[in-house]
Amino acid sequence: MKYIAMVLVFASVLSCKSDTKKIESVKEGHGAKKEVNVSIPGYPEALMKIFENHGGIKNWKNKKTLVFQIGEEQHTIDLQSRMDRIDGPGYSLGFDGEKVWLQDVDKAYKGDPVFYHNLRFYFFAMPFILGDKGIIYGETEDLEYEGVRYPGIAISFKSGTGVSYKDEYFLHYDPKTYEMAWLGYTVSYRSGERSNKVNWIRYDDWKETNGLKLPVALTWYSSEGRAIKAPRKPVVYEKVEISEQASSPSLFKKPQNAVYVEGKVQE
Repeated sequence: MKYIAMVLVFASVLSCKSDTKKIESVKEGHGAKKEVNVSIPGYPEALMKIFENHGGIKNWKNKKTLVFQIGEEQHTIDLQSRMDRIDGPGYSLGFDGEKVWLQDVDKAYKGDPVFYHNLRFYFFAMPFILGDKGIIYGETEDLEYEGVRYPGIAISFKSGTGVSYKDEYFLHYDPKTYEMAWLGYTVSYRSGERSNKVNWIRYDDWKETNGLKLPVALTWYSSEGRAIKAPRKPVVYEKVEISEQASSPSLFKKPQNAVYVEGKVQE
């Protein structure tokens, strides 16, 4: 399951014919340039404009490794295969392409590795993560906050897309600049059932890194339905690196003293 859940945009442009284009990657090896084929589906027009504001979906798809730090945790993601690894104080966990593993000899990790291993990445990789496979785009009403109305795109997932395909997302953007502004989402992972409770994250702190506009911090807000209330403490992403250089696959393999862990899969 390389791609979990998340995605969006207007139903008026729902046809998704593939348009495969060649783009040139950075120099590899001994200075020779390699031409990479990147398939760019026919995304909704509003979503394409959002992608362009943030550096372009083709640029994103040509990246291979993402590294960032949250507190004492370092997160490393292979952007092509979606294998990942988190190294924290006293523990490591990751996804080797098939299963989630946990290395925690001292019992320092208290969370759910299956739920958490790529959670921080998915929120950080907005809006580009909404260009993944298995996504259904639809309409949603505008989100209003402090007198400003933010148009939005509803995102749902095809059955069987990851372990949380019953989740729903709502991407809202600045109507003038098409910069991403808010993300609403529901959580179905632990119950296996669709939820009506929408959580809201504000995206208003951005920084350009290697040609892509990526978030510096994410702020969750309390809410009542679509009425946004008070902000909570921001989650800060530090030491962000994104590159065209691939990480060694061995980095994501289960260490000898680690164990595979199982999560709750929706029926």
